Amino acid sequence: MSKNKSHDEDAREARRILSNVDRDSETIGSSSFARSAEKTRSHFLGKDSDPNDPIEIWGKRIGRALSVVITAALLLYLYNTFFV
Repeated sequence: MSKNKSHDEDAREARRILSNVDRDSETIGSSSFARSAEKTRSHFLGKDSDPNDPIEIWGKRIGRALSVVITAALLLYLYNTFFV
């Protein structure tokens, strides 16, 4: 009887572990892109600023947008200079 009881406990533990692995792998695999996209979105919208200071929010938004534009222009310039 103790062998049967041990087997049942092992089976319950295995099911619990498999359930946790299934839950964690679904969370990591399916939403990592969504989390990255949301993190990037909130970064460019300036959500890390003081919500009571609209000048700081808009300053961060403008600065971060300009950094993307300048980086793209620099990449185009370098590509045209060295590869064309």
